[in-house]
Amino acid sequence: MSAIDGICEKVQVRAAGLDPTDEVRMESLAYQIHNLYNAVEDLLKLVATYFENQITDTAKWHSALLRRMTQEVAGIRPAFLSPATYDLLNGLRGFRHFFRHAYGTPLDYVQLQANLDKALKLQPSLHQDLDRFLQALKPPNS
Repeated sequence: MSAIDGICEKVQVRAAGLDPTDEVRMESLAYQIHNLYNAVEDLLKLVATYFENQITDTAKWHSALLRRMTQEVAGIRPAFLSPATYDLLNGLRGFRHFFRHAYGTPLDYVQLQANLDKALKLQPSLHQDLDRFLQALKPPNS
């Protein structure tokens, strides 16, 4: 989580005083939001691999991974993501896809702001999910 927290800090720094005429700052912020999603996805891949070892490389594995992390695997692990965190991440997944593949397309300030709002809500939501997940993994009476 320290890498994710570090990226969240960069998002906050770049978001301060965001101006729709400052393309360089907007691109830098978009890059950090992209990095944030990727870092969370890497964490989810680690959890899925450790507990399930069933990550398949299909065209839809990104969305399948998010959905899988909202589900309990009976006798193996609790759900990792709450519905609220899933919604934030699913929106950021779409933004990450756009950012990676929209070569030369200028960033839309309103869309960037909407994804910034999701990114800013993600950190506390993810921390709550992680705490709940780890607590559920503890044996009773420990």
